[in-house]
Amino acid sequence: MTQHTDITMRPDIRFLLGDEERSLRNIDPQMTVLDYLRLEERKSGTKEGCAEGDCGACTVIIGEPNSDGGMAYRTVNACIQFVPTLDGKQLLTVEHLKSKDGSLHPVQQAMVETHGSQCGFCTPGFVMSLYQMWLDGGEDDRGAINDALAGNLCRCTGYGPIIEAARNAGGVAANDTTEQKRRADLATRLTNMVKDGGTLAVEHAAGRYYAPRTSDELAALLVAHPHATVLAGGTDVGLWVTKMLKRLDPIIYIGDVSDLKSVSETETAVTIGAGVTYSRAHDALGRVAADVGELIRRIGSRQIRNAGTVGGNIANGSPIGDMPPALIALGAKIVLRMGDVTRDVPLEEFFVSYGKQDRMPGEFVQSVIVPKPASGMTFKAYKISKRFDQDITAVLGAFAIRIADGKVAEFRAAFGGMAGTPMRAKKCEAALIGQDWNEASLSAAQLALASDFAPMTDMRASKEYRMLVAQNLLTKLFIETSAPDIATRLVGKEAAHV
Repeated sequence: MTQHTDITMRPDIRFLLGDEERSLRNIDPQMTVLDYLRLEERKSGTKEGCAEGDCGACTVIIGEPNSDGGMAYRTVNACIQFVPTLDGKQLLTVEHLKSKDGSLHPVQQAMVETHGSQCGFCTPGFVMSLYQMWLDGGEDDRGAINDALAGNLCRCTGYGPIIEAARNAGGVAANDTTEQKRRADLATRLTNMVKDGGTLAVEHAAGRYYAPRTSDELAALLVAHPHATVLAGGTDVGLWVTKMLKRLDPIIYIGDVSDLKSVSETETAVTIGAGVTYSRAHDALGRVAADVGELIRRIGSRQIRNAGTVGGNIANGSPIGDMPPALIALGAKIVLRMGDVTRDVPLEEFFVSYGKQDRMPGEFVQSVIVPKPASGMTFKAYKISKRFDQDITAVLGAFAIRIADGKVAEFRAAFGGMAGTPMRAKKCEAALIGQDWNEASLSAAQLALASDFAPMTDMRASKEYRMLVAQNLLTKLFIETSAPDIATRLVGKEAAHV
């Protein structure tokens, strides 16, 4: 054992590969789970397609103990997850589905019977997504199946047979006592594997990796290493390694910080810990406003939402991050911590300029506080991208508006993709507040929007397109608040039936 900033450390990564215990030392902390499986374990069922968490060929399942004493299972992209993040967890690959007598698992058998595979390259990833549904009890709803499979791409079979396989595979019964005991035993086993020895600290020639268990440990480590890369879900940082070939040293992982993984709710606000994934935050933020829930569903695939965090989406400062514009429009603030000192910052003030945030070295995002819209407030959010599912935003508009006696009493508008940071459209807001909510004031607001932003042209959209779309989103807001019976968009499960 070693001491580091008064924290007891251990050097070995402990996890279960299927049912087999692993204790890894002297491993590059930036090695991806995909490379580990293929190069070290020689398990070649997991494939590399895109190496950026997009195609789903590398889908695996991570299991970890939950608060009920059982196991929670989630699909992730092995290509952008680092091996040390497996500590204290179970890793399942397609090789682990085969039974002891060699027979296929029900989800594999369903794929065979529906002719859901042709070239077979993408098939293991689909099977793992199907398996996760099976572990959760199975699914028959077309929209829910489509959502679960949105992160798995196939270009030769088509999705119809695979959807049928999902329906035919069934699932484990919720009251299956044998399965419940298996999960409880696994949870106990994993807990015991890591409860002694202290905080994981991988100190390798290629770089260092620390995984604190509490926010106090995290704060101490960041004071000692103020320029460390903070890793949450890896959906952004993972690409720095796989696509930009960056070396990160040290890495401080927050995914095991227990007190950053909480969600709390009051009558007026929802507080999301910085380590909470989008999947876990979905229901609570959906209760803030329905459009927030739908926006989260479109942030990325289930694999991405199972790994990516709300806090990470804010901290990376991306001008095209999906969640910040919505949170800005809602008036959210973040809690930052350095050492023992915390401070609250309105989210709109956190983003200073492109690549620059109001966060000092050694300071980290602790939580996000999201107010619920006050009585009479309407919240709308619109994501525009080239694909409906699993695509990066070209323009995102989010609006909080209150109409009283036909006039705009309150209005907040925020956009992503229109500037170097997500930001409010304050001239547009000023053009509407106090005015009649009609086509004339709408036109004035659209003209004012052109003074708020000077968007850029890139691979996702031209500057002219971005401005026109942003103005048209105001029109959509006008229609949805003035004539709500008029259909203006596809949302949720409806989109799955197009």
